Amino acid sequence: MILLEFSMSPMDKGESVSEYVSRSLKIIDESGVPYRLNPMGTVLEGEFDEVIGV
Repeated sequence: MILLEFSMSPMDKGESVSEYVSRSLKIIDESGVPYRLNPMGTVLEGEFDEVIGV
C-alpha cells in the first residue's frame, strides 16, 4: 500500500486552471482508486501499480 500526493500548476494557462483540475479529478474518480483532496494537492491510496497507472 502506498500514498502518492501530487499537485499541478499549469504555468502557461493563465490565472484560471479549474478546467484542468476538473479534467484531472474526473480521470482520478473514474479510476476507482481511493483519493483525498487537500489544500495543496491530491492524495491517491492503493497498490503501487494501481496508483501509478492513474
